[in-house]
Amino acid sequence: MTVVGQSLRSRLYALRSKLHSRKRPLRWHPSVALLLATGFALLPAIVHSNDHSTKPPISARVVRVIDGDTIEVCCIGWKRESIRYIGINTPETRHATKGVEAYGKEAAEANARLVSGKTIRLEFDVQQRDRHGRLLAYVYLEDGSFVNALLVEQGYAQVMTVPPNVKYQELFLKLQQDARTASRGLWR
Repeated sequence: MTVVGQSLRSRLYALRSKLHSRKRPLRWHPSVALLLATGFALLPAIVHSNDHSTKPPISARVVRVIDGDTIEVCCIGWKRESIRYIGINTPETRHATKGVEAYGKEAAEANARLVSGKTIRLEFDVQQRDRHGRLLAYVYLEDGSFVNALLVEQGYAQVMTVPPNVKYQELFLKLQQDARTASRGLWR
């Protein structure tokens, strides 16, 4: 059971205890009774839901490729947003202390070839922003190609799992192993 489910359940028990300690009987309005009955009926579905995504997929246009795993899109809620690809990491090209890492330029170029100027679909996982304020997303092209997976498969990125965003972890690990075995990209 999730923390949300536990919290909701404990509040309901506290409310029930408070109501039963009253000296005169409580009279329920029919709409309140219906609302509570509906809430209790839906509680198991809410508590035990396996759908990690809390935000529906959205489309946006790529206006800038920042590096191999970060892009800027327009427009989400009428503003530009930086998007950090979930589950992968590419060598740095713009890091303050690390500078340009080996294969960073190639990874950024591969990302640009895939997404630059295109309309993409963004799929979200549990955590929607990182500590830098960037949106975290799985990125898809209009033809359905999974950009995060393509970068790992081609050897431009390696797996970087940061819980709770673990939806495609197994897929990424398999693709990374295949890239290593075939000596693609980073794994040469």
